[in-house]
Amino acid sequence: MWLFVVLGAVLVLVGAVWALQGFGMLGGSAMTGSTLWAVIGPIVALVGLALIVIGIARRSRSS
Repeated sequence: MWLFVVLGAVLVLVGAVWALQGFGMLGGSAMTGSTLWAVIGPIVALVGLALIVIGIARRSRSS
């Protein structure tokens, strides 16, 4: 169960960085200002949030 939470947290962080780069708020990369990463970033972050919720829900049921 903790694997879902940890993986979800990593995906949320990666998605946030990708989104910020895509929106041009975080520079220093070829991804900066790219619409593709402005779309992919939030999707990855949402998948991460879903994994966190699943991990917490499974942990609560197994206790």
